[in-house]
Amino acid sequence: MAAPLTAGQLAALRRFSTPTICNAIEMFEVRPRTEGFMRPGIVCRFPELGAIIGYAATATFRAAQPAAEGTGVALQAYYEHIVAQPAPRIAVAQDLDDPPLGALFGEVNASVHQALGCVGHITNGGVRDLEECRRIGFQFHSRCVQASHAYVHLESFGGPVEVGGLKVRPGDLLHADQHGVCLIPLDVAPEVAAACEAMEAVERPLIELARAPGATPEALAAGFAELRRDFAAAAARLRRS
Repeated sequence: MAAPLTAGQLAALRRFSTPTICNAIEMFEVRPRTEGFMRPGIVCRFPELGAIIGYAATATFRAAQPAAEGTGVALQAYYEHIVAQPAPRIAVAQDLDDPPLGALFGEVNASVHQALGCVGHITNGGVRDLEECRRIGFQFHSRCVQASHAYVHLESFGGPVEVGGLKVRPGDLLHADQHGVCLIPLDVAPEVAAACEAMEAVERPLIELARAPGATPEALAAGFAELRRDFAAAAARLRRS
């Protein structure tokens, strides 16, 4: 496994939006452009908190029925799984109920997970206690918002989960903001911030041209062609470095 990013590298990535991260990853050609991000339906609940970045700690849960006797997950073992991941951490939980019925995270679980180094929670289920969790700066990305926790309980932890069409494994590096959630491949993660800067430099001339008075169709088409050439050249340089 690749070494965790430094605090400085993580802070550099958090400066960028998740769409910019997605664009930058394309420059490395390490996966198809249709992969590596969650599909619509997983919604950022606190856009004003900005982007989060962290390493995944994973779990599955249900809420429609109580846990069968003798099958409960030991919370201490689950918490130890969380702190075994590099910091900062994101709690990624797959709701096995369809449709979702009870929220795993509210103020209590957000506070507990924040104490364990988590900066947010991502789930295909529901969340609650929005105002309380916003106040402590704990981010939620979820399919829905719910009033009750019903019979919520963990079914498992530490294995691969699927949320929003994206398979997430423990230790995966995630970047998320108001646009959605992206998985950053660990083997290119140290270079992604530089790729973001290169991507923004490539885009800037066309943006400035489009915003200038009197931009013509001919000039804009030429600008787009230049952007594509510059993108390809910048991507080639990054892959060689």
